[in-house]
Amino acid sequence: MNAYVFPGQGAQFSGMGLDLYENSEIAKELFDKANDILGFEITKIMFEGTKEELTQTKVTQPAIFLHSVILSKVLGDSFKPNMVAGHSLGEFSALVANGTLTFEDALQLVSKRAIAMQKACEIEPSTMAAVLGLEDEVVEEGCKAIEGIVVAANYNCPGQLVISGEIDAINQACEWMKEKGARRALVLAVGGAFHSPLMEPAREELAAAIEATTFSSPKCPIYQNVTAKAVTDPEEIKKNLIAQLTAPVKWTQTMQNMIEDGATSFTEVGPGKVLSGLVKKVDRSMETILASI
Repeated sequence: MNAYVFPGQGAQFSGMGLDLYENSEIAKELFDKANDILGFEITKIMFEGTKEELTQTKVTQPAIFLHSVILSKVLGDSFKPNMVAGHSLGEFSALVANGTLTFEDALQLVSKRAIAMQKACEIEPSTMAAVLGLEDEVVEEGCKAIEGIVVAANYNCPGQLVISGEIDAINQACEWMKEKGARRALVLAVGGAFHSPLMEPAREELAAAIEATTFSSPKCPIYQNVTAKAVTDPEEIKKNLIAQLTAPVKWTQTMQNMIEDGATSFTEVGPGKVLSGLVKKVDRSMETILASI
């Protein structure tokens, strides 16, 4: 069974999507439509922009979404997932890929999500940190031991967990993790505490937009970040997508469940190859493929 996975924020690079735009009429049409929907020329920034321009929140999230979704559309008949999942932002790409959301509706939600998250980041200084080389349970214990807001945010693979919260709490947690034997506990260059209670203002804002959007019955199950389990009911998908902003990304558990449910290969659709590497950390024998035209 083919599992198709879609990357999240951090996979962007200058020149992303240009090969699709130049070689496919379908891609060109969708990129041009995206410029109209967003109200600015995101293609110019994707194809020629500097690293700084690409890391603006209003650009990064739609850019990664567009690269992933347009690539899946260009693949046409060869794009045949039996199951899908997306890491954080990638969940929106996965929901277009399995027919739950239209391209237009999903792009509008992604844009609103990016802006809402940026606003939430500005309310209170916050950050994230990667913890390497500790059991998940030890990291969770460390988060509970610290005063202030700090939570497990991204379960990326065994031995790699990202924590999220207030700056002081994150710094204290990193020291705690190192004392417990973490190979590394490194504060990340991110705009704020994604997938933590500090994203509540963004969750509320996005919830209204998601509730107002039509969700169709999917062509195949999506394994959602919040539950790590296969979901096909549109109302349940909607509820999980709303919860996603303040809940942890259970990516390790998602990959384990997909494999348990019969996945024999993982195809990464979008910029980069981070997710393929994470699959190998869960099961070295699993076949990984990078989608390309």
